Parts: sequence; structure tokens; C-alpha cells
Amino acid sequence: MSGSATRSWEGITIPAPGNYLLDQAHKRIGFLARHMMVSPVRGEFTEATARIVVAEDPLQSSVSATIWAASVRTGHAERDTHLVSPDFLDVGQYPTLDYRSTGIKWQGNNDPIFYWAYLRKRGATPGEHVPPQPSQTTGRFVLDGELTIKGITRPAQLQVEFGGARTDPYGNNIFGFTATTEINREDYGLIWNVALESGGVLVGRTVRIEIAGEAIHQS
Repeated sequence: MSGSATRSWEGITIPAPGNYLLDQAHKRIGFLARHMMVSPVRGEFTEATARIVVAEDPLQSSVSATIWAASVRTGHAERDTHLVSPDFLDVGQYPTLDYRSTGIKWQGNNDPIFYWAYLRKRGATPGEHVPPQPSQTTGRFVLDGELTIKGITRPAQLQVEFGGARTDPYGNNIFGFTATTEINREDYGLIWNVALESGGVLVGRTVRIEIAGEAIHQS
């Protein structure tokens, strides 16, 4: 990358504009669902790609991602086989899950009220000049987009925590992030279930998606 690898924006340090790809060695596309209405079952997709275009105006940036459905893993071979079957992901007909962003909003970072409380602890008094908040390395965004599963596309909003930008030991310019959202799997045609005699269902309808990763600048 020519020039600086980072820049300052809204009090945080962000990556320079450019194209970034998800680092395959530092990623996790995870999910969590409830079993028998009481216990969480975690899983992940081990194969996924993502391209992040960081724009000159960060709020014009975009994300596109593809997840290979057959790479689902939950630590239980029989359950994984069921998940890739037509009862759930039907990987023979729908090999990928896809996400495309449609907009991004800045959520800020330090709340001024909490910052003032921090200063009060350090002896600041009312009416005293309040110094500006120090530059931060992290920040929160909301990423609007569309998620496609089994050929069905629905809006999906991700809560994104930007983890910071820097140069790694190999000279790569990178940034880190985490993202979460919740979806109703039945909205995407994943309707298989078993009613329990005691009430409720075998597999919870709400699925929490948990993503963590690093992105590497492409020269």
C-alpha cells in the first residue's frame, strides 16, 4: 500500500481506502442455536470468503461474503450430516450462503457522559474545560445488508465492532472486526423441527450469528 496504512476518522484510527480480503487463517463464522429449548449448541462454517471495500468516506464502504454450506461443523458428525441435508441447508441445491451489504452507520464509541464520569474520578470539576477524548483504536458500526440462504433473501443487520488497524509482522496492512446478529431460521426455509411433548420444539427458531476475523489489504 502506498502512503499511510491508517488514517484518523471520528476519533478512531481506521484503515486506508482500498480492497481487503478476509484472512483465511484468522476467521470464524460461528452460530448458536438452542436444543430442547434449554441448551446452546454452537457451530461454524469453516469455508468462507469476504471482500471489504473501504471507501474514502468510510460510510460508503461495502462488504460481500460467501459461505460454503457444506463446511458446517458442530462437533457431531450425525448432526452435521442432518444440517447439510434437504431438511436444513440442502447443500446439493444451495451450495452457498451469501451476504451483501446495503449501507453502514456509525454508532460512535465513547459516550460523553461516561467520559465526564471518568474525568470526575480524576478530579475534574463542573465548569472546568473538558479536554477532547483521546483517539481510539476501536469503534462500533451497524451494517445493513441482505442475507441469502436456500435461495431466500431477507434483510440482515449486523452489529459490528471494529477492532483496529495495523501492520502485521509480515508487512501486511490489516484490520480486525467482530459482528453479530440474530435471525429466524424459518424465514429462510429452514423449517424442520420436532414438537416436544412437554411443550416447545427440538431446535430453536432463533439463530445467533457470531463472526470474527481479520481483513488483509490487497495491493
